[in-house]
Amino acid sequence: MSQERGENRWSGRGRVLAAVAVAVAGLLVLHAAVPNGGGRFGSLLETFLPWLGLTVPVLLVLSLLRRSRLALLALLLPVAAWLGGFGGLLLPAEDPAAYDVVAVQHNVSDENADPAGTARALLKKRPGLIALEELTPGALPAYAAALAPEYPHHGVVGTVGIWSKYPLAGTRPVDIGPDGVGADWNRGLRTEVRMPEGGPVAVYVAHLPSVRLGPTGFGTGWRDESAALLGAAVAAEPLDRVVLLGDLNSTVDDRGLDPVVRRMDTADRGFAFSWPARFPVARIDQIMTRKATVTRVWSLPATGSDHLPIAARIRF
Repeated sequence: MSQERGENRWSGRGRVLAAVAVAVAGLLVLHAAVPNGGGRFGSLLETFLPWLGLTVPVLLVLSLLRRSRLALLALLLPVAAWLGGFGGLLLPAEDPAAYDVVAVQHNVSDENADPAGTARALLKKRPGLIALEELTPGALPAYAAALAPEYPHHGVVGTVGIWSKYPLAGTRPVDIGPDGVGADWNRGLRTEVRMPEGGPVAVYVAHLPSVRLGPTGFGTGWRDESAALLGAAVAAEPLDRVVLLGDLNSTVDDRGLDPVVRRMDTADRGFAFSWPARFPVARIDQIMTRKATVTRVWSLPATGSDHLPIAARIRF
């Protein structure tokens, strides 16, 4: 009798914990169904979506303390949902040696007190391409001087720039400015990189507007408008092979970046959280491709910026 009573306690408890587990699984799988509305709360959820996985160990401990079989069984749902959405990012690259170029992307910060040191830090990975954002007129000469010996080809438009070991051609601005920004707001460029094999590659460097979290919600209006303009530019690109590097102020899960993400391929190996540098919780710096594969993406050590640099191996 006592054994039966104990089994009933294990099986009958924890309905609230089970409901929470089901809700977490639902958010992981059906996050696109969360309304964005005026507060952009759907985008806010998607920005930090992988971190919902932290609820699993918490719920596990509570379920064990509660001695609830129902809650433990329900925990399988968020575990499966998280692994389905993000488990692949934990896997190593299929063939670490199978890549054609390493690209580095970094928002160097317009308040960076050591631009030359930041440039030297990026050189350690010997990438073929380096994209920088928040280049100020005062700091640009320091970056140019540090990078020029190994990267003789470069182009700068406004506050974004590209340095390359391979020849560049046709560098020009890309208008990604939302309504309301000034005429001097230049944060997009497009150039052609003459790779040793396979013909030219169109490379875009972009810095989308920042987002703000305030009493009225998640302010993404300008970012979303700029993402739509960038997506249209990529869609109109005549070259097949495209690489996009930039601070997009958005994760690839955030629906605000959909105009870009649905036209590009993203990395399926590595989380590479890049912001904020002191305790990175999201990858808002992106390296994407078309007609190419990002075989791995990872974060580099901190520089004088509030972002971490990220690097990617690209196979054409």
